[in-house]
Parts: sequence; structure tokens; C-alpha cells
Amino acid sequence: MVDHAGRPLGLGLAPAIVDGLRAQLPSVAERTVDAVIAEVAEYAEPMRGELGANITRAVEMALGTFLRLVETAATLEPGGPLAAALEGAYALGRGEARAGRTMDALAAAYRVGARVAWREWGTVAVDEGVPPSVVVQFAELVFAYIDQLSAASVSGHTDELATTGRVRGQYLERLGRALVAGADSEELAHRADRADWQPPATLTAVLLPSPHANAVAGLLDRRTLVLSSDVTAAGLPDDVSTLLVPDADEARASLLQLVRNRPAVVGPTRVWTDVRSSFLRSVRVLSLTAPRDAPVDTEEHLAALVLSADAEATTDLRTRMLEPLSGLPAATAARLAETLRSWLLHQGRRDDVAAELFIHPQTVRYRMTQLRTLYGDRLNDPHAVFELIVALGPRQSAGQPI
Repeated sequence: MVDHAGRPLGLGLAPAIVDGLRAQLPSVAERTVDAVIAEVAEYAEPMRGELGANITRAVEMALGTFLRLVETAATLEPGGPLAAALEGAYALGRGEARAGRTMDALAAAYRVGARVAWREWGTVAVDEGVPPSVVVQFAELVFAYIDQLSAASVSGHTDELATTGRVRGQYLERLGRALVAGADSEELAHRADRADWQPPATLTAVLLPSPHANAVAGLLDRRTLVLSSDVTAAGLPDDVSTLLVPDADEARASLLQLVRNRPAVVGPTRVWTDVRSSFLRSVRVLSLTAPRDAPVDTEEHLAALVLSADAEATTDLRTRMLEPLSGLPAATAARLAETLRSWLLHQGRRDDVAAELFIHPQTVRYRMTQLRTLYGDRLNDPHAVFELIVALGPRQSAGQPI
């Protein structure tokens, strides 16, 4: 009359035998705890003190519930006397997950418990003359019951990990949102603590396509935050994610090397509570450049950022300073403007200008004669030269127009 599938147990044990088994309950529980401490290394320390006492009581409850099931011919279906034991096992699994222990340790403890319980109670049953067929059924039910408890603990452990991971993920997302939004230091410290995130000294914002984000983050400090475009709310394209990388200031070259084959934008390093400025600069540079197969270092584009700070003023300055070229055909004006920029930046070294523009030095001389005629003494005026350089802008990098 076995049942580990839901039918009444009905072992036919005499009340006196059940009483004998129950009398052994405290010693069986104690031996179970001792065996777990001795055989499962993860519980050597946690099982001592108050936690050990609590677990001992839990073991006694589980064993007592099994005896009630045997005594009342109940079933191993969830519900009835079994409900409390399963609830306790589920809570135990969640507690183990919170304590950072895997289910391997708890499963080992259950195996030890089943073995000890059967050895102790089986001895009593045999001594009391229980028929062998019933003893076999009794053993089967002991292990089926432990399997039920173990399954409930696995469920609790899994649920706790899922809940903890999901909740922590939400806290980390909120922390990242607050960082790029520029929240004050007190709020950031509170959010970091709630997310169980140890603040670094500095953070560096890195923008890159979302498919690359998690792969790159996996190679960085485990505290690296990965934020999708909807979290940052900065008008980034949907396929661009943001990494906030801890303490990359002294390893910037390594960071750039890590993303060397990816179209990333690497911002400046800032104190962790001020990473918003790194993020905003990265966004600005992304809007000015077209990274393709190589990363863009924002530190290499500071002049372009300054020039683009007030686009209207830059346009006005360019219009005013290039006014002498306005009456020329567009192609001629473009060639002269290009030559003038190179001439100013190379401080009048004709051969260097020719090499940069792939033209003959005599062509440089001819164009500069035209420019001196158009600009007159302004090419000798330091202030006018400065404004011309600003108006013409920095030289363009191949593949990365600014």
C-alpha cells in the first residue's frame, strides 16, 4: 500500500511502533544535523549557533510531519499535513540562495538526512518485527518524502535567485538612469547602496551598438553598468547602448584597444558622481562623427566640440571671414579655402602644404598670391589669422568628418 504518487500510505504500522519512531525523533534530528556538518563542508560553520538551532528544529518538524503522514494514512500530495513541510522546505531554499549557497549543498544535506533517518528508523522497525515487505515500503516512502522536500527547496532557491537578480537589475538600471541624469551625490550614494554596487573612483561613458554592449561589458570590471537608449533618454538611436566603465582613467589605452574593431565612442573619465558630463560629451561627439570600424576617442575631438558649441556663431564667423571668397565660383572658393587652412596650420611652409594637398608647390604659391590679393594685410594680422583658423575649422580625419 505504498504511495509516493498520491494514494494513502497505509503501511499498517502498529501505534506502538509509530510511538517508538516518534520517541527517536529528537535523536534522529540531532544525528542528522551532526552528519550534515561532518559531510557537507558548506554547512560546517553555518550549522552552529542560532542558525544551527533553527535548522535542527526544521529537521524535527520535517521528520515529525512524515510520521504524521504514516500514522494517518495521508498522501504525499501537496496539501494537508504535507503543506507545512513543503512550505518550510521552500523557505529553506530561498534562504540558502540569499546566503549565497548553491542547491548542490542543500541537495547533499537532504541525501544525508534521508540516509540517517532511514538508518535510525529502519533499525527500530526491524527490531519491532515489522514485515520485510512493509520495511521496504517504509524505506521507499522515506526517500520519496525527502524528494518532495528537496524539490520544494529547489523551487524556492530558483525563485529567490530569479527575484534577486530581477530586483537588483532594476536597482542597477535606476542607478544608471540617475547617473546620466546628473542626480546629486546623496541620491547616487543611496541608489548605489540599494543596488549593492560598490562605487569606483571614476566612471567613463562608452557608446556602442547594442549588440556589442554585453560582450564588451563581460570583459570589463563587473561593476560596469549597461544602459539601453531608452534608459538614458538622451535621444540616442535605439541600437546604441551606453556603458559606464569603472576606473578606466589609467587604462584608457586598454579600453580603446578592447573596442578597437567596434564603432564605439569613448568619453572622458570623470569622478563617478559626475559621469553625466562624460556621457553628454560622448553623445555630442557621436552626433559629429561617423564611427565605423574603429573607436572614436572624444579627447581627440575637443576642438570640434568647442567649435560646435554655438553652431550659429560658428556659421556667422565663417561667413564673415570667408567673405572675400564669396564672389568666386564655388569650386575655386573651396580650393582656396582649403589651401588657406593648410597654409595657416603649416605656418606658411609651402612644401608641407603641397604634400598635404597633393599639389605642386608652385600651385600653392599661385593660390596664395590670389589669397593675399583678396585678403590684403589681414593675413598679417594675428587676430584675423586666429579667426580664420577658427572659421576654417580643424583638418578633417579620414573617415571621420567633423
